[in-house]
Amino acid sequence: MSRAEVEKVARLLGAAPAELAFLGGLPEADVRAFREQVTAVLSDRAPEMLDRIAAATKLVPAGVAAAISQKALGPGLAAAVAGRLEAARAADIIAKLPVSFTAESCAHLDPRRIAGIVDRLDDGLVVRIAVVLAERGDHLTMGRFVGHLRDQVLGRILEQVSDTAVLRAGFYVDLPERLPRILELMGDDRLGSVIRAAAAGGLWEEALAVAAMVGGAQRLRIAQLTARLDGAELDSLVRVTHAEGLWETLLPLVALLGAEDRLAVARLDSLRDPEVLAGVVRAVVATALWGEFLPLVGVLPEDARKVVADAAAGLGDTELDALVREVGKQDLWELVLPLVELMEESGKERIFALPAFADQQGG
Repeated sequence: MSRAEVEKVARLLGAAPAELAFLGGLPEADVRAFREQVTAVLSDRAPEMLDRIAAATKLVPAGVAAAISQKALGPGLAAAVAGRLEAARAADIIAKLPVSFTAESCAHLDPRRIAGIVDRLDDGLVVRIAVVLAERGDHLTMGRFVGHLRDQVLGRILEQVSDTAVLRAGFYVDLPERLPRILELMGDDRLGSVIRAAAAGGLWEEALAVAAMVGGAQRLRIAQLTARLDGAELDSLVRVTHAEGLWETLLPLVALLGAEDRLAVARLDSLRDPEVLAGVVRAVVATALWGEFLPLVGVLPEDARKVVADAAAGLGDTELDALVREVGKQDLWELVLPLVELMEESGKERIFALPAFADQQGG
């Protein structure tokens, strides 16, 4: 999600995302706030000039204003002027423009003006613009607009754009609160197809970001449909999660699964890899996601559980003490004690000697 925000800032500034990579280490909310400030500064430049041009367009028919926009202003300036017009007038002019020109202009439109203008456009025109944006691969601009679209328009767009376009637009969505409704409009067959596109196209980071932006029934659907992919597809998800340090996003999804789906995940080849399992343990220690992780550990093959047990036993004293305290706080001993039994004697002794363990026993 932070990467999406960095790419949005880069687009605004006409810079390469790599030039702004330093922003990626900041909280996503801070980068988003910065982007909104940049948008305001850029969109409010030279207001007097833009207002004069906007006033001039009111003196001629919409068709003439559209021709001037296309021939004299170009997509960037035309979008800036549209942002200074009344929404109804801007919509009238847009309706006279070629769809390709409008699609290019959309990338420059002040996001604060989108809702009012889109609401006045013909549904068919909005669908055609979205299709052109998808064909051009401008998913960032699609994400800027999608949250403002009516359900009937969204339904028609979903029928005409690819699974990859749907996923990438969701990754860049400016109004994530609209994502649950968009997912509701997608049946399980289509949502499953989008998830498979994530596996085929190496888009697991984008898919996990979308999953993190929704909750409740829609997050459960994503978790269940993902768990029902074939082993190779799921292994690719696990390995991307391990490589990119995304366990904090994936483990809460796994925790939502029923026993059968959780067992399917536990049987993955990637979850027999000692390096992957050790990485999960480190991530769980850092995020205190023991409640999400231990139910999965309980159904891992014994050799994999032994790797987890050894990785836990090898933690530093402070980390191990924190583990025991968290287990006690969540009352997870029933899940942890079988792991302790798999540890070497030295590991067991370390745990039993911990002040946190003694406190639990005393309680």
